[in-house]
Amino acid sequence: MLRWMKKSNTNDADAYSSTIDGMKKVYKKYVRPLEEMYRYQEFYSPLLTDSDFDAPPTVMLLGQYSTGKTTFIKYLLETNYPGLRIGPEPTTDKFVAIMHGDQDQIIPGNALVVDHNHSYKVLSRFGNNFLQRFEGAVINNPVLQGLTLLDTPGVLSGEKQRISRGYDFTGVVQWFAERVDMIILLFDAHKLDISDEFQRVIQACKGNDTKIRIVLNKADGITNQQLMRVYGALMWSLGKVLNTPEVARVYCGSFWDQPYQNDDNRKLFEAEEEDLFKDIQDIPRGAIVRKLNDLIKRSRLAKTHAYIIAHLKNEMPAVFGKETKQKQLIQQLPAIFEQIQRATGLPAGDFPNIAEFSETLKNCDFNSFKKLNLPMIEAVEKMLATELPRLMSQVPQDQEVAHEDFMKNVRKRDGGALYDDDVTPFGMGTTLDLLNSPVPVKLYQHEFESLGPGEDGKVTGTQAKKPMQDSKLPNTTLKRIWNLGDIDKDGKLDVREFAIVKHLMKIKLEGHELPVTVPKVWLEGLDIEDSETRR
Repeated sequence: MLRWMKKSNTNDADAYSSTIDGMKKVYKKYVRPLEEMYRYQEFYSPLLTDSDFDAPPTVMLLGQYSTGKTTFIKYLLETNYPGLRIGPEPTTDKFVAIMHGDQDQIIPGNALVVDHNHSYKVLSRFGNNFLQRFEGAVINNPVLQGLTLLDTPGVLSGEKQRISRGYDFTGVVQWFAERVDMIILLFDAHKLDISDEFQRVIQACKGNDTKIRIVLNKADGITNQQLMRVYGALMWSLGKVLNTPEVARVYCGSFWDQPYQNDDNRKLFEAEEEDLFKDIQDIPRGAIVRKLNDLIKRSRLAKTHAYIIAHLKNEMPAVFGKETKQKQLIQQLPAIFEQIQRATGLPAGDFPNIAEFSETLKNCDFNSFKKLNLPMIEAVEKMLATELPRLMSQVPQDQEVAHEDFMKNVRKRDGGALYDDDVTPFGMGTTLDLLNSPVPVKLYQHEFESLGPGEDGKVTGTQAKKPMQDSKLPNTTLKRIWNLGDIDKDGKLDVREFAIVKHLMKIKLEGHELPVTVPKVWLEGLDIEDSETRR
């Protein structure tokens, strides 16, 4: 468990070992009793548990089918996750929560929603049809120690989207959108049309605009001129759907580990990729603030809800005409909200949606409601005024710890999409035959010598840059290859290390996965400590 999520070891009820620990305590002490008394969970969302606070931040990927959502996840993780399928047809037909665990496994949706270690209990309300299309993919991957990724079904077109799924797809997306930390909308540069169904999905994310990142994927398959036109068309289409005064930021690139089809925009793609991955690296840091902000919003709504329920209770007759009066109160709800707002000074933004609130009230017995408990209201107000500011003062320190822990886990694997070490040549599962065969050093010796090695018999990153970039492999893949090939970690390559780098590039270009470590057979005769003798 990350340090910023650890439970308190102190016996002092008023001491908080971390922001997360403090949020758990103030919620249980002040907010939850108020929610239980006025049946908050029947109108909005279930009561919170420790797993809701401890849950790692989540990134959700949305897009029409074959836009590269699953491939994007594979690129981040540098490996397949259990149950992964990739193809030009709609292959992902489930919501898949990709989580960290010691042993690779698939957890069915029905089991996932009853597991108290996860925060998916509420999803059971979407029915068995949805739960059969929901699962958890557990994989031992360092990136997932501080992050959960959510793969989603490709958005379909026509009536299939609305009818064939058998569950409220848009409703599920909306539920996740309110709870995740980042929403990545992927578009294919070759098919920019936004169907009516995809438009509804995007609109379901409304109110979470700050979480949205838009990615124009597969942009290496078009020319410079086409990219300019495609970008303009995408911005025009998004302007009609997002309906916000701000201009949406679009990240252009090709988010997978294969060579670029068109290398002309390489620097642009690398810069865009770096910006997007920096945003992802910062998610654990921002997750603390988001959870604290959600707790504040929930506390304010719980207080407003208590005033509404107590007012309805007071308006009910003692004996006769209860059913009629209840119907009248539901019809007069807009006026009642205004009356409570004037009497209490509560902001209009703290009141619930009238239509949704009215629907829930139709199934309630107003006589079972509780009267206003002012001491509990005052306790929540005191908590908002004193306890939460105390927690806010701890946020900066915990943010740095969260970011540090996440990047420490990411760095367990040299190179890769989220790796932030600039020790690269740019200054900023393979087959058994390949793994078990020595590296053909002589095959690459002439090319090495043509680069003009220095007196120490080595070439620098600047000298190796061109032959490596000529492969058109993405910069993140080349970073990892460099880190694997630079055996003695001196930032240079001798002929043997250069041969290993070229061999790794060849392996990748032939469609194989890179090994996690350099095979021992490749290192035979390579004396790391005595590199000076190999000039």
